Amino acid sequence: MTARSDGYHAAAWVVAGGLVAGTLDITYAWAFWALKAGVTAQRVFQSVAAGLLGRASFEGGVATAALGLGLHYFIATTMSVAYFLVATATRLEVLRRRVVLCGAAYGLLLYLIMRYIVVPLSAAGGGGSGGALWVSLSILVHMFLIGVPMALATRLATKAGRAQAEDGS
Repeated sequence: MTARSDGYHAAAWVVAGGLVAGTLDITYAWAFWALKAGVTAQRVFQSVAAGLLGRASFEGGVATAALGLGLHYFIATTMSVAYFLVATATRLEVLRRRVVLCGAAYGLLLYLIMRYIVVPLSAAGGGGSGGALWVSLSILVHMFLIGVPMALATRLATKAGRAQAEDGS
């Protein structure tokens, strides 16, 4: 394999980490709100778009739901890329070796950034609260269903690159 294909495989793993984490996260959000309040998936997706469009996102039908879903996956993939870049740029092996510990810590950091910086500064205006259960579960989801898959993707990306380099291909 060439250096170019090594980069492709690493990028594929990192993007996959974002897509897996994004899927787990949005599935959790939809399931929680569907069970708690009968909220549809479209409405959950529109709530993501509200970060960009404000309350108008709830009047846009399928178009704003699709925008919200696209934004959600863009954000999740960007978070996965950020973990990869920090792990490879700093050469901190612990970020690749201790996937559960570091991934969970990263997920907690992401929760705090989204909850206390991103959402309050967005057009959504701070969002709503689902109560203590929503907050507790959201923290756990960010730690184990978002952060850990991203850390695992980085580990697999760097392992694949190293294995290919050692093979001389």
